[in-house]
Amino acid sequence: MPIIKPISDLRNKTNQISDLVHKSHEPVFITKNGEGDMVLMSLAKYGEMERTLDLYEKLAVAESQATAGNRGRPLDRVMADLRKRIRAFK
Repeated sequence: MPIIKPISDLRNKTNQISDLVHKSHEPVFITKNGEGDMVLMSLAKYGEMERTLDLYEKLAVAESQATAGNRGRPLDRVMADLRKRIRAFK
């Protein structure tokens, strides 16, 4: 169930709204004059959403390339590159 609060709560109960956003791990929808106006979310949740969107964009590009006939790189080459990167971090 979405969490919906009037903009007056944002103005008058900022700390409670902040606590609600962080404790619920869900966005809080703010209304103005009974209409949706904005969405508040924690910085952590926003970062998670950005990473998810980035992954979806990369998957869409990969799917498009595969559909166009791009076969990509052989698995053994990918694995060798990954092993090199892992060794570099040790």
